[in-house]
Parts: sequence; C-alpha cells; structure tokens
Amino acid sequence: MIMDEKLIVGITDCGKKFPNYSGWILAHGANIEIVRLNPVQNNLSEGNRCNAFLLTGGEDVHPRFYGKPEFYEMLDPNDVDERRDEFELKVIGLAEKNNKPLLGICRGLQVANVYYGGTLIPDILTHLNVSGHNQDEDDDSLHHIMVENETLLKKIVRAASGEVNSAHHQSADKIGEGLKANAFSVEKIIEGLELNTMNGEPGVLLVQWHPERMKNQLSSFAGNIREWLINEAWKWK
Repeated sequence: MIMDEKLIVGITDCGKKFPNYSGWILAHGANIEIVRLNPVQNNLSEGNRCNAFLLTGGEDVHPRFYGKPEFYEMLDPNDVDERRDEFELKVIGLAEKNNKPLLGICRGLQVANVYYGGTLIPDILTHLNVSGHNQDEDDDSLHHIMVENETLLKKIVRAASGEVNSAHHQSADKIGEGLKANAFSVEKIIEGLELNTMNGEPGVLLVQWHPERMKNQLSSFAGNIREWLINEAWKWK
C-alpha cells in the first residue's frame, strides 16, 4: 500500500455512542478517514467513496422488515427507528453491490441478518428464558462463546472459545440466505454470522458482542476483529 493513502471507513450513526466506534477504528493507527453515515442526512451517496463499512449497535430492528409485524407489541416504541432500519438496509445493499467488506456489531448483526432474509428473536428472555446477555446496570455482561471450526471468525481470532461482552436482548433466529453461524453462546444463542464468499472477495463479518468497548482490547475478540476490517479495506482499495 502507499503509506500516504487514506483509508475511508463508513460507520452508521448511532447517536451518542458513535465516538466509541469511530475512536476504535481510528485507534488502529493507520491513515483513516471516518464517514458518518446518517439516515437524517440521508448521505448514502458518501458510501460510494468508502472502502469498508461498520454497522453499529443501537435500536431494535422493526419486525415488519423480517415479516413479523406482530412482534412490535413486544418492543419499546422508543427503541425502534424505522428510518434508520431503511437507511442501513441500503448501506448493506451498497456494500454488497460493490463487494466492499462489512463488519456488523450487535444491532449490526441483526439488521444484516434481516437484509439477507433472516428473522430475529424479539426478546431472548421472554422467548428463550435466557438471561445474562443484556447489560447489568450500566456495564456489559460477560459470557463465554464457542467458535465454529472452518469459519472466517476462527481464522481471525485463532481460538476455539473466548469471553466476550454482551448488551443485547434480541438475537438472530432464522439465518439469512448465504450466511452461516460462526459462534454460539452456551445457551446456543447465535453470537456471530458470516457470509460465504467466493474468489477471496471481501467478506461480511457479524458479531453480537461489542469489540469496540471490550475492556481487554488485546483480546483477539476485539483487536483481531478491527484488524480484519482494516486489512480487508486495504485489499479492496
């Protein structure tokens, strides 16, 4: 790569926690420019100059987008933003059309799964009687995950299992077309998805945890995830 070249990463806007994601990417140390992709500004066109995309955490995806509008009654209306849903589905489409690498974090996994035709469990405590995945007071909960063999995630983290942070009450249910699960919690909740790609094209990596705010940034489940996105972005560029 030419060292004075600048890498451009498009990150979807998630409000006050956006600096967590942008700061995490910038902390990589390369010459990186962040493009804040915002549904209010509707600046999808700026995604054309991005070399990679990061889908951030945040609100629940409106269940009408995955064919379960009746689930809406189970959600907090203040925690649903259809305009953001529609915008981020277009961001994923842009990444797919141009074969650009995509990393989805927490909600990012969920909205990407919906894009590929998957569905979501609206509340894992209610539907699966599983606790310990949402935030404990103001801090993330911690739990172990198992990584599937012969997956992109396994190549990235180089580990069969590990401890990750967690702050979600929804999870992937039916897996979208072309995606496969790459990690599970002890309770068999999907903790990661990825898109099978051909000919070494940049891939899609989706994780349910929050690598951008893991306290141990030396963990391969944090640093290696960021390294993958940056490396894939350079390959695309």
